[in-house]
Amino acid sequence: MADVICFGEIMMRLTPPGYARFLQASSFELDFGGAEANVAVALAQLGVSVDMVTAFPENDLGQAAINVLRSYGVGVGKILRREGRVGIYFHEKGASQRPSRVIYDRKGSSAALADPSEYNWEEILGGARLFHFTGITPAISSAAAQAAEDALKSAKRLGIKVSCDLNFRKNLWDAETAGKTMGRLLRYTDVLSCGLDDLAAMFGIKTDAPDRDNIPESEYSRIGAELKERFGITTAVFSMRKSISSSENDYALRIYDAETGEIYDSAEYHIIIVDRIGGGDAAAAGVIYGMLKGYSPQKTADFAAACAAFKHSVEGDFTSASKTEIDALIENGGSGRVSR
Repeated sequence: MADVICFGEIMMRLTPPGYARFLQASSFELDFGGAEANVAVALAQLGVSVDMVTAFPENDLGQAAINVLRSYGVGVGKILRREGRVGIYFHEKGASQRPSRVIYDRKGSSAALADPSEYNWEEILGGARLFHFTGITPAISSAAAQAAEDALKSAKRLGIKVSCDLNFRKNLWDAETAGKTMGRLLRYTDVLSCGLDDLAAMFGIKTDAPDRDNIPESEYSRIGAELKERFGITTAVFSMRKSISSSENDYALRIYDAETGEIYDSAEYHIIIVDRIGGGDAAAAGVIYGMLKGYSPQKTADFAAACAAFKHSVEGDFTSASKTEIDALIENGGSGRVSR
């Protein structure tokens, strides 16, 4: 029986060695990842009991993905084995002024093809405290969108909190379709991690502030209040990222508590990026961890931001940070001093 259930697709990740471009690649490094799986792994490293729910083909590639999750301490007993394939995404690392790039090859994956009726959500969610999904899962197919909605309805019936990372992916669906689908799903959601660009594209919730790096706090309060009014979101989580280049960012986290109307800002980290993918997922895991442990909103913001900052130093989708390492990062003010 796990405290957290994560639902979504896991893919093979193929990356050219180093900072080579796709056009230069003669080989690829293979790993696995996916937004919800990244959260599951991060939580498991922090000591939270967590199960991953997805679907894989009954072949060695599907088994390899399961083995990787198991090696990180993620529960895999609720994963379906069925027809289809393991989805793939190709990742080209950005550097300096050159941005990172992603190409998807995931059509016909087992996770996209699985019939919603194959998931027994009352049984899967039994005993859980929180369910986590992202806006990527309903984007991969109508069946996956229905399965997500079924899970959310079951979670609400069972009194289980729901966390969502909005994660709009324009390569998977258009903003209008995404807005209609996610608008429906967010009505079952308690905690929403979101970016201002995604909110503007999907729901028309936007700011007119001219300087995107210095948006007034009052604007975030207004946006958080609108999310509460439209969807019932009780906690909105915003990444406060300033992109100096693909290799260098300033990063902090802002939490809006709709129950009190208060805003809580984390410390800011200056990050030299090793791998940006999974940073937002690490932050989402930190927020979930803080909620499960009864942290104050301020402590939760600080913990989640440190989780995200640490992930930017780790290769691959998955983070490997322990609770001790995150606490030390906070205590040291992000100095990165040698641990002896």
